[in-house]
Amino acid sequence: MEAGVTIHSHERLDELHRNGYKIIQDPGRFCFGMDAVLLSGFAKVKKGECALDLGTGTGIIPILLEAKTEGEHFTGLEIQPESADMAARSVAYNHLEDKIDIVTGDIKYASERFGASSFDVVTTNPPYMIGQHGIKNNADAKAIARHEILCDLDDILRESAKLLKPGGRFYMVHRPFRLAEIFSKMVAYHIEPKRMQLVYPFVDKEPNMVLIEGLRGGKSRLTVEKPLIVYKEPGVYTDEIYTIYGY
Repeated sequence: MEAGVTIHSHERLDELHRNGYKIIQDPGRFCFGMDAVLLSGFAKVKKGECALDLGTGTGIIPILLEAKTEGEHFTGLEIQPESADMAARSVAYNHLEDKIDIVTGDIKYASERFGASSFDVVTTNPPYMIGQHGIKNNADAKAIARHEILCDLDDILRESAKLLKPGGRFYMVHRPFRLAEIFSKMVAYHIEPKRMQLVYPFVDKEPNMVLIEGLRGGKSRLTVEKPLIVYKEPGVYTDEIYTIYGY
């Protein structure tokens, strides 16, 4: 344990295979998934740029982006105080306090909190599921992470459009079944879809994730990248996935 950083008995410390970094997680709340890791490989943060991650959860995306890119500074916004506290402790554990800020707050008011045109890049791994289907408890951390309880796609895109500088980039991982809605809403908020990559669990299965890059105020032209296949056989990642994970 690093000096001064508390790790509670119900939490665990996981290796990130990047720069020796580790992350504090609580299996009873919500642990980051492959979607967050793939987004960190898809997003680009250039030298001198500042990035904001909306709904950062454990802080996984800012920590991985700090490791993988030459970005100047990273901020994670998280509404659930327990998750934000865990993320802040992970930042401290990795001695990244000068590079990463974790802020507790609501995505719906993010532009008021940070100011208009204040970031070069916005990333988000938002709740994928619409509405309340199958939810027993609205305060449940896992439900909040997976379902649009506290924020929806409109909130994310509206605030991102305000938060991004003109020409700023938006990166999101989502589910392909909502692509039509995602693109139409991105365009409505003047975040033009520019790059897309579908993620397939196996080469012969349907895609189950989509990675999207948008440009605030961009012209209409979309590049579709070659598919990303996760497994070459059950339990064995493809080379591309190993590269993104950093093994």
